[in-house]
Amino acid sequence: MGDITGFLKVKRKEAGNRPVIERICDFSEVEQILNSEDRMLQAARCMDCGVPFCHWGCPVDNLIPEWNELLFKGDWKRAYKRLSATNNFPEFTGRICPAPCEHACVLNIQQEPVTIRENEVAITEKAFSEGYIKPAPPQNRTGKKVAVIGSGPAGMAAADLLNKAGHEVTLFEKDDKAGGLLRYGVPDFKLSKTTIDRRLEIMVKEGLTIRTNVNIGKDIPIQDIINQHDAVCIATGTPQPRDLMVEGRDLNGIHFALDFLVSQNKINGGESAGTERPVSAKDKKVVVIGGGDTGSDCVGTAIRQKASGVIQIEILPKPPAVRTPDNPWPFFAKVLKTSTSQEEGCERQWSLSTVRFIGSDGNVTGVEVEDVEWIEEESGYSMKSIDGTRRIIDADLVLLALGFVHPGHNSLIRDSDIRLDGRYKAKTGQGQTTGINKVFTAGDAANGASLIVYAIASGRSVAAEIDRFLKGQV
Repeated sequence: MGDITGFLKVKRKEAGNRPVIERICDFSEVEQILNSEDRMLQAARCMDCGVPFCHWGCPVDNLIPEWNELLFKGDWKRAYKRLSATNNFPEFTGRICPAPCEHACVLNIQQEPVTIRENEVAITEKAFSEGYIKPAPPQNRTGKKVAVIGSGPAGMAAADLLNKAGHEVTLFEKDDKAGGLLRYGVPDFKLSKTTIDRRLEIMVKEGLTIRTNVNIGKDIPIQDIINQHDAVCIATGTPQPRDLMVEGRDLNGIHFALDFLVSQNKINGGESAGTERPVSAKDKKVVVIGGGDTGSDCVGTAIRQKASGVIQIEILPKPPAVRTPDNPWPFFAKVLKTSTSQEEGCERQWSLSTVRFIGSDGNVTGVEVEDVEWIEEESGYSMKSIDGTRRIIDADLVLLALGFVHPGHNSLIRDSDIRLDGRYKAKTGQGQTTGINKVFTAGDAANGASLIVYAIASGRSVAAEIDRFLKGQV
């Protein structure tokens, strides 16, 4: 390591965020950046820990101690080269990954892990600004044609590596622009879409073909795609949201979180929102049902739309402030976290179950909830309602952020005869195959809804399998 005692001399220092009063007035990125000198010092905190648990905790197997050492030494170019060896898009993960690597960092035993995520994005942004990242088309083409359906992080990662391997790759996207839920689901204040455009421009210059506004299975039969290509990768994500089928669900003003987020992202990108009356939180009392990242994104978006108030409710109990004995290091810490959106003015409530929606003249006016308690049993936990706790939370707009259940079962899935597993995901075999000759799957379509870093890892893995298949090595 560059300085094996750096962690003893340098305290963890985060870049911090723009002031709340400033950032809620726009959709620009919230997170700030450290100067280069401070960032290099933060890299010095990476210790010679013997077994780098951060590497174990990273789904893409980032060689974190190696590029932290290069960063500390000021060798930004080699640091990026080492970083990009395992991650196609560190500018994405460096912004929106929850950093399981930091949870596994040895220094996190004392709650002061290395700023791995921030170091990652700093290295990448320096590489872009210094011109280290340039298009590098493959010198030779194999003549093999590959279709990648879905341009989210898994599809982008697979297409990128397959193109670099010399295959002729076409990336299909049903929406106006490539990026999938990176573009349309993640708010701009977390990930500027110019970051996506910058990477896509390089990929196109390297020879990748991107076809947008093409809905495979609807505009083009999936069988035609299979017949016209030597390999096909389905990376369509998991767009089917979980619903809440209680009394009053059909009232106006109750929407899926993703519909709300996509509408705002399209408007920010200069696109049509897809409806004459986009969902807006302006001057409304908003209730977000669901305490995860998607719910948090709804909170931040509603605040920027000038909601009169935002309440976020969660059916699970409030997490502890620190790790419990059954959640030890180096596993991901299941502790209370407060997002930048929640910092901006959101009331959070836990252990609440939604009983029904209340309405007037066809419009939602409130959410009836009740307190619940979670009882530990031999087979797990069970939920019990607490008598006498029912009450109504006023609401003009309700956003359902309850997670996602499975890929959309559209004609692409039906017409291809892809088998589904018990969770209605594509049933995959060894090498991420689907059971149909030359058809593979990756990302959430194969694994269920998960984090961006897992999607990239899956895309990289399927690219290796497809490349091996095309070279006749299977």
